[in-house]
Amino acid sequence: MTGPGDRSTGATPVRLHTSKERSRPEHNANEARKIRRDLVDLPGGVFAMGSEDPDAHPADGEGPVRTVEVEPFLIGSTTVTNAQYERFVKSTGYRTQAEEFGWSFVFHLFVRDIDPRMVRGVAAGTPWWVGIDGADWRHPEGPGSSLKDRRDHPVVHVSWHDAQSYCAWSGTRLPDEAEWEYAARGGLLRRRYAWGDELTPGGRHMCNIWQGDFPRHNTADDGYVGTAPARSFPANGYGLFNVAGNVWEWTVSPWAQSPGRSTPDVWTIRGGSYLCHDSYCNRYRVAARTLNAGDSSSGNTGFRIAADAR
Repeated sequence: MTGPGDRSTGATPVRLHTSKERSRPEHNANEARKIRRDLVDLPGGVFAMGSEDPDAHPADGEGPVRTVEVEPFLIGSTTVTNAQYERFVKSTGYRTQAEEFGWSFVFHLFVRDIDPRMVRGVAAGTPWWVGIDGADWRHPEGPGSSLKDRRDHPVVHVSWHDAQSYCAWSGTRLPDEAEWEYAARGGLLRRRYAWGDELTPGGRHMCNIWQGDFPRHNTADDGYVGTAPARSFPANGYGLFNVAGNVWEWTVSPWAQSPGRSTPDVWTIRGGSYLCHDSYCNRYRVAARTLNAGDSSSGNTGFRIAADAR
């Protein structure tokens, strides 16, 4: 299914190919103005980034907690939705990398009634990820699936390069890692989650993550098995939705476990997804981070846009 360079992070499936340089769509000034009006204006400032909690992942480079300053910037209150991505595709004729490769990763519980000839195999180390021919942003579970009733859900099966192409068209950019964490914290100081230190305060679910026995049975106590609408659950203190769970979010920051040791075309992703569970991937904590290759795509990865303040 995949080449010898493929590897798994335990959080997201990774597909490493030798990618050609991709041309970016032309900037659309009219769309850029509309999109910019919907971004949240953040003042920037100094905050404590990272975590040294007992369940932090030292190998992921979460710590130490350090003081970081970010400049004023704008950021999306939600991840880019299917409806928004569709406008981009209709305007440009853009084809995602999943469409060009002809396949993408689908979580095994969503693989139903698929012709066995369309199954490429499973991801190394994470057998719950299945390579399905024809899976892409329009067909999240492969042939026969669609965006019906999911236009307000996050777009998925988009690579880092696909996200960058949307940004080029819309006059925006991906947030860097410090900006993402500053925004996700919503003004809270050194809290575990975007809403505080309790995962389910008063028994209330605050994000879309896995409940039950991973990866076999999701009780969906939070109301969702797969993606949730981009504006689900309470917003954080800065008005951002779903910065924990739902879908992983690409950043513009190269993956590095320590300064100066980044890997070409491997990028930091933040926020966790609907598949995160304490027994497997508790990276819905606000300081958590992991990686994925720039040409990889899956049913639990999307992106949120940002822009420089003017």
